[in-house]
Amino acid sequence: MKNTKIVWRGFLNAIGVVAYVSCVALVMQNGEKIFGKMHNLLGPISFLLLFVMSASVTSGLVLGKPFLLFFENRKSEAVKLFIYTICWIFVAIFSAFAVQILILK
Repeated sequence: MKNTKIVWRGFLNAIGVVAYVSCVALVMQNGEKIFGKMHNLLGPISFLLLFVMSASVTSGLVLGKPFLLFFENRKSEAVKLFIYTICWIFVAIFSAFAVQILILK
């Protein structure tokens, strides 16, 4: 895989993580409006199941393709893709903080 393709794939993986996290955050922020108040054990169970699901989805987006490349003995490509994905996620985090600080005060 060419280096530009690895960078692009890392960017797409990071965009997938950002999109998924944004959707989960939107549901969590509006959870009481959507589901109403939960006065039983179902609320904490649902939250923990969502947490486990989120860990699975995001780890699949970040580690899925690098694992496949690694097991195909394309180890340097796997490491590069993982690092580029993490770097793009860092850019997204930094951008979100910058928007929060500079625009949404």
